[in-house]
Amino acid sequence: MRDETKAETPNTNVPASSFRERVLEGGTALGARIGPLASRMWAMKGRVLIGAVIVGVGGYFAAGAMLGTSVVVDTAVRGDFIQTVVASGHVEAPNRVDVGTQITGVVAQIPVGEGQIVKTGDTLIILDDREARASMVQAEGVVAQAEARMRQLNELTLPSAEQNLRQAQATLLNTQKTYDRVVKLAHDGYSTKVALDDATKNLDIAKTQVRNAEFQVATSRPGGSDFVMAETQLKQARASLVTAQSRLSYTIVKAPRDGILIARDVEIGNVVQPGKVLMKLSPAGETQVIVQIDEKNLGLIAVGQKALVSADAYAKSSFPAEVIYINPSIDLARASVEVKLRAPNPPDYLRQDMTVSVDVAVADRKDAIILPAGSLRGRNGPKPWVMKVEARHAVRQPVTVGLVSGGKAEILSGLAAGDVTIPSTNKLIKAGQRVRASTPASPAQ
Repeated sequence: MRDETKAETPNTNVPASSFRERVLEGGTALGARIGPLASRMWAMKGRVLIGAVIVGVGGYFAAGAMLGTSVVVDTAVRGDFIQTVVASGHVEAPNRVDVGTQITGVVAQIPVGEGQIVKTGDTLIILDDREARASMVQAEGVVAQAEARMRQLNELTLPSAEQNLRQAQATLLNTQKTYDRVVKLAHDGYSTKVALDDATKNLDIAKTQVRNAEFQVATSRPGGSDFVMAETQLKQARASLVTAQSRLSYTIVKAPRDGILIARDVEIGNVVQPGKVLMKLSPAGETQVIVQIDEKNLGLIAVGQKALVSADAYAKSSFPAEVIYINPSIDLARASVEVKLRAPNPPDYLRQDMTVSVDVAVADRKDAIILPAGSLRGRNGPKPWVMKVEARHAVRQPVTVGLVSGGKAEILSGLAAGDVTIPSTNKLIKAGQRVRASTPASPAQ
């Protein structure tokens, strides 16, 4: 009963079913009035959108006409300008030392390896030295004999000869006196002819003994034949000893100077001979860089110019060098010229034949006006120019160009620091056209 009361709450006494029908009829009537209006608005939407686009485009071009066409610009700056010539090459020592032996022998030891850094006097190769040591011992014995002969000559032979000379002289003196008496007696008739003959014979013998003793003394003294022979034998023995010692020393091959071993062609047990290269040594210290410069840049290169060298393997590091040689001939196949640079203090990481890049400073301008080379127009012609932005207009500005290198150009006249130009890649902007910079200027440095 209570539910029925709520259903009859409307202010009319119309049954519920009649009420619902009237509401539905009203909604249908409202839909009939709104439907045509919505259809007309939907049909007009295309024209509304087109109008909005036209208004937007018109506003954009109106703004462009008022503010100018947006362009990217380059800015001229003042600074130091260094022109460089870039080339690639390799590292090479001024000379390489070929290491070998001076005698034939069998390799006993190799205490070093390829790529090792060595100092002057370091042992590189050791040969079997038994034969060389035996030869040296034999030579030492010969020297000892020769030295003993010299001592014998000075200490025994010469003093003995001098003593014999004195005795012979004394005998001669006595014999001479005896001879004189016999001669006198014979003259007076008191001596026989036999006695005179004996005295004469004894005198001749005494004189002969004196001459022999004098000769023995003379030959035993310095300058004498025996002395010279003994001295010569001693010198020869000592020379043979030096040869034996040298031969023994040759069994140890040592580093002739500081450097790094870049090649090795010997193993333990090999029989080596003079003239064969067993190792190659790259001397430490000054290093050369050999590069090939493009022929078109030959006129820019000169002896004494400074350069920076960087190894491809260590691109973040560089070291100074100096041009010391320019080959007078041109490589026709590569249209290049060979240039040598001296690196007095190369870094430790540098290796022989390492590939390097070289920047040779061929010109230096202080406090120059610098502009990106991409802004130059007619660069290869007689009258280069730039499209300068002045008072929000593009203006054709003639310029005088100096050095050009590394994407930068030196402007000798026509621009000042702070002037902005339109890159030559922008072909749409014409002289007199209103423009505006849409991005921050790109400085030349």
